[in-house]
Amino acid sequence: MTTMSLYTVLHTKDVARTADFYRTHFGFETTFEDDWYVSLKLDQWELAVLDASHSTIPQAYRDRVAGGVLVTFEVDDVDVVYARLTDAGLAPVLPLRSEEFGQRHAIFAGPDDVLIDIITPIPPSEEYAKQFSESALLQAQRGDG
Repeated sequence: MTTMSLYTVLHTKDVARTADFYRTHFGFETTFEDDWYVSLKLDQWELAVLDASHSTIPQAYRDRVAGGVLVTFEVDDVDVVYARLTDAGLAPVLPLRSEEFGQRHAIFAGPDDVLIDIITPIPPSEEYAKQFSESALLQAQRGDG
């Protein structure tokens, strides 16, 4: 199997509002747009939003929104992104903090109760460092995720 792309499609009851959220706050650009589906791209990353009631979704799964999903953005400076998002009026549901497992992060609520976790890798505590593979630990210690 040759994988050409891998991306997430979020079910929503308001396609336009959800797409606008990711364009406004995270800089995604639209690559396709219809009233029932929007495809978004940010550098090499893709995200799409789909009307939860659309016929392309099997009947038994329609009208379910994407709540319970955590979308993670790994960034070079979480403090800068945190300031930008809070300045834009977004309230964190988990304020900015550093975790012993090797992340500095904050979580915001997006449309349809999708959680947006903004992280920057930091060196983990000695306890957590033992649980990382050698290559992942080296990346975390360098701060390059």
